[in-house]
Amino acid sequence: MGGFEGHLYPGLSLFFYGLYHARLVSRALICNYPVQYLPHHPWSKGKWARLQQIYYVGLVKILSAFILAAQELHNIHGQFVLISKIYHQRNFLYRKQWQHLTLYMTFFLSGCVDVVSQNLLPQRCAALEQGAQALGMCLFLPLLVSHMQDSEGVELQSHILFTQAIFLLVLVVIAELWAPNMLQLWVMKAFFYMMTGSWLIQIGFMLYKPISGYKWMDDDKNNIVFVTTFFCWHVAFIAILMIWVYGFSFLWYCYIC
Repeated sequence: MGGFEGHLYPGLSLFFYGLYHARLVSRALICNYPVQYLPHHPWSKGKWARLQQIYYVGLVKILSAFILAAQELHNIHGQFVLISKIYHQRNFLYRKQWQHLTLYMTFFLSGCVDVVSQNLLPQRCAALEQGAQALGMCLFLPLLVSHMQDSEGVELQSHILFTQAIFLLVLVVIAELWAPNMLQLWVMKAFFYMMTGSWLIQIGFMLYKPISGYKWMDDDKNNIVFVTTFFCWHVAFIAILMIWVYGFSFLWYCYIC
């Protein structure tokens, strides 16, 4: 996730995935549906009825993983290899790029599991989907921790806060394996997905395209303090957004549909 685009696109993916979960849990609360097994009726009985019954979330995950990987590879200049072979030395190269690709691979595998479970198996296996999701997030956390080893100043502080949010998200998705239909966990999962996504986008702007036009200074303590302040503003913004999604869903399902 190097560069502005390397933070923007993954951040958008996480944010919209969390927004999708916010919509699911809002509908489940309002219509009293099981959050994992929402009714999915075809719009017609014609030849397109089967396509209208397909769940596209897994396909979107797979497409997102391919786009993120392509963007990562596009920004690499030179030959993309794992180990150099210069003067009989063996040095690992592109360590951060390999970390990013490993992360995108977990998104791809989670999408494949979703597609198989939701569209190919005779009966959907939600536990399999949640297990793949939990595995991906558990891999995300150590990759992110090692990603901060050579960071400092504003970059380090922003990534520490991002790691804290990811850690809480990992706890939620692991707890969900034992309580898959607990709506409180789904609310927290939607919140933390949107939180991590919006904050990752904010990191991209702070490090590479500051809105003020002035670079954030690592040796200025005020900048470090305001990174935490902005993070708290993101938390409040996502909480307000969750309330708005629930309110809009309430109007939609109770008065419009």
